[in-house]
Amino acid sequence: MPAAAERATMTPMTTNRTSADVLVIGAGVIGAAVALELSRSGRAVVCVDRGPQPGAGSTSASSSIIRFSYSTLDAVLTAWESAALWTDWADHLGTDDPDGMARFIRTGNLIFCTTGYDGSAIMSLWDDVGIPYDRLAADDLRERFPGLDVGRYYPPKRIDDPAFGDDPTGELTAFYNADSGYIDDPMLAAHNLAHAARHHGAEFRFRTTVTGIDRADGRVTGVSLASGEQISAPVVVNVAGPHSTIVNEMAGVTGDMRISHRPLRQEVFAVPAPKGFALDEGGPTVADLDIGQYFRPQAGGTLLVGGTEPDCDGLEWVSDPDEFNDQPTVEHWETYMLRLARRLPDFGVPPRPVGLAALYDASDDWVPIYDRSSLDGFYMACGTSGNQFKNAPLAGRFMRALIDAADAGVDHDADPVQVIGPKTRRPINLGAFSRRRDPAVTSGTVMG
Repeated sequence: MPAAAERATMTPMTTNRTSADVLVIGAGVIGAAVALELSRSGRAVVCVDRGPQPGAGSTSASSSIIRFSYSTLDAVLTAWESAALWTDWADHLGTDDPDGMARFIRTGNLIFCTTGYDGSAIMSLWDDVGIPYDRLAADDLRERFPGLDVGRYYPPKRIDDPAFGDDPTGELTAFYNADSGYIDDPMLAAHNLAHAARHHGAEFRFRTTVTGIDRADGRVTGVSLASGEQISAPVVVNVAGPHSTIVNEMAGVTGDMRISHRPLRQEVFAVPAPKGFALDEGGPTVADLDIGQYFRPQAGGTLLVGGTEPDCDGLEWVSDPDEFNDQPTVEHWETYMLRLARRLPDFGVPPRPVGLAALYDASDDWVPIYDRSSLDGFYMACGTSGNQFKNAPLAGRFMRALIDAADAGVDHDADPVQVIGPKTRRPINLGAFSRRRDPAVTSGTVMG
């Protein structure tokens, strides 16, 4: 949610290309990363977006948390490898953006262990990968974070539940990683990636809506635009965020997908941080599935507060990503605030909500789709489920690897492509993000 002052619109090319080697749909943080990596490969890239500038859609509303607490090995490796790129952002981009550079803010990540989410699987994966962490008993939590109530309140409850105010049934433990944090301006991060992509020759066209995916003889041939124009391209990458399902339907590629995805409405709020949890006081980013919330500090002495989709809240699926309520609601505000007050007893609930509502492009199992499709030349970076901002730098490399492999005659469906992580030198199996995978066993929430 932090956000985003207007950025200088990127200087347009003197003439717009009518053909390209690759057409990328979507200039959010992942779309811009895809454009960067493909333009680095020497391809002529055009990236189109219906918004006014890079990252102006869902990216601008991202909590932009950098963490490693995923449920599968390939997802953990992806997040750990991506964090190294965020940490040395200028080196990853290869150029400085004159409009400023997004910054990684290290806060550490505290993750509560509760019923159904005891942390053991994640810590085992961290041991495998070599990610350092501390295990914290209830007494350790009280000593390290004295402002926390360490009571176990599971399951999360609605505030109209008669049991909402019940006493805790025990005490929580947790685990903590010091390398986690967040990106201070998610929209600027997308702008940085787009600037670097343009440095390699990519063209960005904004306020541009795709109305059709052109194809012939079983292969994509380009896109049609609302303006009546056509851009021909033998490769099209769908990174359209909440509009991705619509684009996939245009391309006619949903028939062989075992994993579906659709827009999910979310609300996020900014509130005053209680003592000990402000950014300048060393406040951590906290994942708390025991009460169904997450929160992290940010500049200005505030906390960013969101939900973790507990069963009692239900999910607000949106049929039309252009028609949804983008204003925070009193119902969500009261629920989030009173839950937060249970965990942070010194928190003073503000008199009015300050926040926003935005959309996730959520998949069935909360794992993204980074894959080819049944239409030759048409690729997908979809279903990012509100947890893939952190992985954008590597997602760009994933899509380049998939496209390079197809150009070399590799059938990714039969022989999944692997990408070697530059930090760990370990392979990441892109089959884990296939559209045809069996649903992964995950937390069933934004935690992935």
